Amino acid sequence: MSVNRVAVVDYGMGNLRSVAQAVIHAASVVDHAEVTVTADPQVVRDAHRVVLPGQGAMPDCMRELRDSGMLDAVLEAAASKPLFGVCVGMQMLLDHSAEGDTPGLGLIPGEVVKFDLAGQLQPDGTRYKVPQMGWNQVWPTHSDTHPRHAMWQGIADGSWYYFVHSFHARVANPAHCAAETDYGGRFACAVARDNIFATQFHPEKSAAQGLALYRNFLHWQP
Repeated sequence: MSVNRVAVVDYGMGNLRSVAQAVIHAASVVDHAEVTVTADPQVVRDAHRVVLPGQGAMPDCMRELRDSGMLDAVLEAAASKPLFGVCVGMQMLLDHSAEGDTPGLGLIPGEVVKFDLAGQLQPDGTRYKVPQMGWNQVWPTHSDTHPRHAMWQGIADGSWYYFVHSFHARVANPAHCAAETDYGGRFACAVARDNIFATQFHPEKSAAQGLALYRNFLHWQP
């Protein structure tokens, strides 16, 4: 049986250790999965699956992805193999971010906007804080024309995941929203198109339900 090679992209802007450890842990129960953290574009090209983490500010992430020499390899992966974007790694997939007026990769139509929660109160009467930091519930989207995404297999609607972010995705096509979260209003916390799936939250910080998502990614056949 061939090895299922997974590349975690190291371009200088990701929570690489925790992402890699979570993917490695998920892979430990998947036969023939091999996880490599890499700054080598050829390793990304040779991989069967690619994880694109991102942490910090969108302008820095886009600059580092270009300057690291990894941009073309990531775009090739996005065109041809399962790709999992995490946090800013998700935001980078869209057309544009209001953070620093930054162009994205244009892989999923839409924009990244800042939370506008001034004056709004949470159900407990306290003010909403930006960034959203902590656990929140995730609701996979589905309709008659767009079934629940395969990456949610075995994961209950309303499962709790860990978030840290001030900006969020606004997709142009509702079909590209794979899950929503409510924080002063509903927003897309997971996006998907063809062989691409990405989350605003951090699966690697989200205990068993996060590992389940990475495990599903290792099996996913888009």
